[in-house]
Amino acid sequence: MLSLRLRQLALAPILAVQATQVIRRTPRLPEAEGPRCGVAGQGPVLRLLILGDSSAAGVGAATQAEALSGHLVRSLSADYRVSWSLIARTGWTTTTLCNALRHTSPGPFDIAVTALGVNDVTRLIHPDRWREQTAEVHDLLSAAFSVRRVYATTVPPLEHFPALPRPLCTVLGQHAARLRHALREMVGRAPDLRLITPDWGLDPAQMASDGFHPGPEIYKGWGRFAAETILSDLRAQPLASGLSASRPVA
Repeated sequence: MLSLRLRQLALAPILAVQATQVIRRTPRLPEAEGPRCGVAGQGPVLRLLILGDSSAAGVGAATQAEALSGHLVRSLSADYRVSWSLIARTGWTTTTLCNALRHTSPGPFDIAVTALGVNDVTRLIHPDRWREQTAEVHDLLSAAFSVRRVYATTVPPLEHFPALPRPLCTVLGQHAARLRHALREMVGRAPDLRLITPDWGLDPAQMASDGFHPGPEIYKGWGRFAAETILSDLRAQPLASGLSASRPVA
């Protein structure tokens, strides 16, 4: 860990120049258009909260139907009547999401799916601090939003983002690996925390035009994989007292 930090310091001037160049030349894509809440499917009601950064907001897809939320909800709705909401913004770190949640009217949800970490990586947030921030988000979801199980998406491999040149992509990729490790450790200690580990692939041809965000095909794979993970988990380990929202909806 010390050698990695020393390497970051040695490369700091180059990294600063490259980061500035990336910011200048990378187009700022809009968040996906469309509803950020709704109900879909038939069967027991599953209250789903999706939250996170620009990837959760669907940057790189034209509509929410083509983004993470659309694919996730459609896949889950084969087994459940999914009542869902999306809370996500471009640029949000784990801390800014936590602050936003504190100013959001609380509502009851059964499960939450998070997509966080990329902006924490680009800010080189220390893994220990990130672990604390992530725990704060999960505690808030449980206390204020009645979430009983959190499905956290792993931090993607930034070393494969086409928009990032070397050595910047290498340094950020190494830091992303440290945050992934911290998240795995949290999952091992928290009984109501699960990990979603998509096979990102990150084929440049399937990335968004900015070379930094997923394109529709990556969102499709991510959403379907997340749904499979959730459905398999709920079959194997139903929520402690069953779905609290399993009563008929008028």
